[in-house]
This record gives sequence, structure tokens and C-alpha cells, in this order.
Amino acid sequence: MQFFYKMKNFYRYQLNFYLTLSLLSCSLFYKVNNTFIEEKPNIVWLVSEDNSKHFLRLYDDSGAPMPNIEALAQKGIRFNHAFSNAPVCSVARSTIISGCYAPRVGTQYHRKMEFVPLPEGLDMFPSYLRKAGYYTSNNAKTDYNFEPQKGVWDESSNKASYQNRKKDQPFFHVQNFGTTHEGQLHFSKEEMLKNPILDQSNIAPFPYHPATEIFKYTYSKYRQLHEKVDTEIGKFIEQLKDDGLYENTIIFYYGDHGGVLPRSKGYVYESGVHVPLIVYIPPKWQHLTVFSPGSNVNPFVEFIDLAPTILNLAGIEIPKQMDGKPFLGKGVSQKDLEKKNSTFSYADRFDEKYDLVRAYRKDNFKYIRNYQPFNVDGLFNYYRFKMLAYQEWEEMFRMGKLNEVQDQFFKARTPEALYDLKNDPYEIRNLAKDPNYSYKLKELRYALQNKVKTMPDLSFYPESFFLENGWINPVQFGQTNKKDIEKLIEIADLSLLPFDQAKNGIEKALNSKNPWQRYWGLIVCSTFGNSAHSFYTSAHQIASTDIENLVRVRALEFLMLNDQLTDGNLLVEVIGNAKSEAEANLILNTVALLKTVKSNFKINLEQFKFNPDWLDEENDLVKRRMDFLSQ
Repeated sequence: MQFFYKMKNFYRYQLNFYLTLSLLSCSLFYKVNNTFIEEKPNIVWLVSEDNSKHFLRLYDDSGAPMPNIEALAQKGIRFNHAFSNAPVCSVARSTIISGCYAPRVGTQYHRKMEFVPLPEGLDMFPSYLRKAGYYTSNNAKTDYNFEPQKGVWDESSNKASYQNRKKDQPFFHVQNFGTTHEGQLHFSKEEMLKNPILDQSNIAPFPYHPATEIFKYTYSKYRQLHEKVDTEIGKFIEQLKDDGLYENTIIFYYGDHGGVLPRSKGYVYESGVHVPLIVYIPPKWQHLTVFSPGSNVNPFVEFIDLAPTILNLAGIEIPKQMDGKPFLGKGVSQKDLEKKNSTFSYADRFDEKYDLVRAYRKDNFKYIRNYQPFNVDGLFNYYRFKMLAYQEWEEMFRMGKLNEVQDQFFKARTPEALYDLKNDPYEIRNLAKDPNYSYKLKELRYALQNKVKTMPDLSFYPESFFLENGWINPVQFGQTNKKDIEKLIEIADLSLLPFDQAKNGIEKALNSKNPWQRYWGLIVCSTFGNSAHSFYTSAHQIASTDIENLVRVRALEFLMLNDQLTDGNLLVEVIGNAKSEAEANLILNTVALLKTVKSNFKINLEQFKFNPDWLDEENDLVKRRMDFLSQ
């Protein structure tokens, strides 16, 4: 009798188990034409433009109240360390749509001069969702530096909506909100007077900003825009609920890169790359994350990780060409996430302003490598300087009204910088020369060197050379020239040595048959400044006779920055030799720098002659530089 009693309980247990499994399965499968199909979660991205995490109360007590985002975080996951790899739109979005580092695949320049193809065998990630049965819709921004690709979106326009899908079809929808975009802060002094913001008592500008009325007004206006975009996001979430989709939809909210107040957008400082990221996962799909609802979590998440994460949530194989790794979905363990404690970021050409900056953050320490430190952060940039705050900041610098911290933006930088973000969240105290941090400096320096070499980083060639030789297949171009790029990086890193130790390496570079080794040797000379005076004679010869136009420019730059030449006639000659807009723009960047930092610099703009083969009405970047130089 006891045997039958045990067997009865056993079968009852088995029945309960299979009933439970059946009920669970019902939520993960649906039936079409007598065939059970695995159910997929809907996925929505809510993307606000141009706002770092520093302006949300959710992340910073002084930030704007955003109750709808805060409510989403209460039931979702707040990522405390989410980063755009690039601090500007087209480069950030190219990183997102591909899951690839932009300097590896040739999309690192904002704005593009040429579209580049995706890496061989890789599609923009929504196309994989679409092939798997998802309805893909984007409202409405794309702004990719890749060649346009068919089959990515079912809809992509300012009318695109998930509501246009077929019945029961899963969807991936992107909703972009431009309310916080930089252009919203291009107001005039007259508009300030007409629309005063009365209460600015709680506005405390960052220490590198002057606490003027214009800056306080700009901060206040920016906070208001955050509150406005939160209202817009709240309406979208309510629509999801009204449509009965909220509890079957994974919702991401993030900023598409850092903020727009001066020294943020376009720069790899935290205000340019550290973004808010909230992910709401409804109870039905909680098995797709190791995080519990309402969590504040610390794994580092980068934009290269977004594409593989979405594919993983949808149960789609992640292409091997992607650089990122998923942080949600099946197979992602707590142990995997604990290893994610670093981020890599990059800044190159930003409209007409050239630079080459790379950064590597690990935990609370941030390493920034300024490969051309004489290119001051505050070099004029047409679109940036539409903002009154930028204009006032520069004017106060010229008048000597800034303190030492506020001055930094307009002065030459150091080749490398190290910041302790726990004690210096605004990145104003460089620890690179502090012997107490020498081990940390070397650790992060090596990590960054390894990153740019192994990619390899295509920016160590001038953009014009890349467009002429590598844009058809950037990844293959990089692999073919990997050893050459490594050598260029090693030459660039001579600037990290004492000059006496770097001298022989510089001399070798200047005498190299490879023009880009000469090019980087001269950039290193400019970095050392007058300490490299022993190379003045060589630089004069190169400036006059080198067969590569851009090498001549770098020689002239070195000489003029160090008052060895003030007459710009040779610059007039080399600009006339420019073979493309990209080459001309790079030369004009040097001219703009010299005008900005050297009071004795002279050049006759009337002598400038551009090659009519490439100069046309669309060369806005060259025109912007010429307008600046004629002021």
C-alpha cells in the first residue's frame, strides 16, 4: 500500500511539473498554422540626443528631474557605467549599427566625406532581426557613415511605427528624440532677454566653466530640455501600454552620446561619452537577465555591445565581425559581466576640426592619449561656436578673465593624461606625472597602445590618404597595413619619452622613405616644441622639398609653432597643391591653429587658390575654415 501511495505522489509531482512547464511554454510559444513558433520579445529603443548622464537627477543630484525615466528605472536596470565609444552622432551611431569600433572600419570621421562599406559579410544589425521575422522600424534618425544598405528597416522615417507590423509579429522599434540636441542651445542674447529663466539658484556650472549669466542660463535651458524630452518619452511609453504591449516589450533608454555644453560633445571627457542607460525587462522575460528589477549595476557597457545584445535577446547568432559582446540574453553570466570594467573611446575629425584622441578607462581611472596635443581643445569649430557659451568662454580667455582650470580648454594639452574619476570627476587634475600613479599610468597606457595596434587604428594615416587608398575595403586595408600602422604608432609614442631618449627615433623617422613615418616624426617634434630645436634645419628642408604635401605641412607647423618661421607663403603653396577636400581641410586646420595660438603668424589669404577639380558648392568644411581665417 505504501508503494502505491509513493507512486501516486510521484505521478502527481510529475503532472504538476509538466503542467508548470506547459504553462511556461505557452508564454514563450505561439501557434501558427498548427505549428508552434517560439515567441520573441518586442524591443524598443528610446534615444535622446546629446545628453550625458550628468544632467539626469537619476544619476546626479543636481540633474534634471525625469520622472518617466526614473519610473522605468524603478522597475528596470540602471547601468551606472554606460559609454558611447564616440562623443559625436554619426560616429556613435555607426558604432551602434555595426557593433564595430569606428577607427577599425573607417567610420570615425564626423561628418563623412565618403560612405564606406560595412565589413565583409556583416550587415547592419536590424537586418538580422528582420530576417528572423521581426518588424524593424526607425523614427527617424540614421546618420551612419556606412554606405546605405537595403533590407535594414521595414520603415525608417518620421512616421515609422511598430503599429504597422503584421498581427502578432515581434518588432524592434527605435524612437529618436531630438529635443535635447545641440541646436536647441543656439539661442541669441535677445532670446535670453525675451525668455528669462528666473530661478537659477541651484545651477552650479562645472569647475572648468565660468559661472556667468550666459553659462547659468545655458545650463538651465538644457535642464528644461531634459524635462521636456522626459514628457515626450512618457507619452510614448503610455502608448505602448494602451496598445497592450508594455509587458511584452523590453525597453532601452539611452543618450546617443554625451552632452552639448562646451567641452562635452566632440571630446572624450566623461561629459562627452558617459551616457545614461536604463533597460526595462518585463517579468515575462526576466529569464533573459541576471539582474533583478530595480537594480543599479556597475558592469561597463559600450555602444559596440548594443547590437550583439539585441541579437542575443532575440536568440539570433552574433556575427563574428562585431567587436562588442552581449550584456543581456541567454548565456550571459554574472561572471562574464564582472569582467566588464573598461571602455575605449575615440575622437577624430569633428566637422572641420581635426584631432586624434584616444581614451581608455578602467574602473575609476581614465587615461587619455592626445596624439596631437598642440591642437587645443578650444580650436574654433563653426557649429560649436554658434552657442553663446562657447563664444563667451573664448572671449574671457582672450581677456585673461579665466582661472587656471578654466584656461585649460584653450591651451596646449599634454601628450597623455591620467584622471582619478572617483576624486576628480571633472577630469581637471592630470596625474600622469605624479610618481604615486606611475604603475596605473603604465597599465592603462599599455592597454590603449595594445588596443590601437591590434585593431588596427586607421586614423594613423591622414584621412585623405585613407580615402584615396583604403575606403573601398577599410578592414582589409587595415589588415594589409597592420605592421606599418604599428610602426606609425610607435613613432607617435616617442613623444611619451624624454627627448634625449626619443631623439634617435625621431631622426630615423624624418629620414625614412615612408612619408607617413616622416609625417609622425614631425608631429612628435611639434609635441616636444623648442626641446626639439636640433631638428629645425631638417624641418626647413622638408618644408621646402618633401614630395608629400602633408609632410611639408607638418614641417611648417613645427617651425611656426616654435617661431622659426612666421611667413605663411609656403602654406599658400601647399594648399594650392591639395588634391582633395580632405587634404585641404587638414592643411587649413593647421592654418586655423596657427592663427589661434600665434599672435605673430602672418598669411595672405588672397593668395589661396584651390584646385577646381574638387572645389564645389558642397565643400562646406573648407568654406567654414576660410570664413574663420578671413575674420
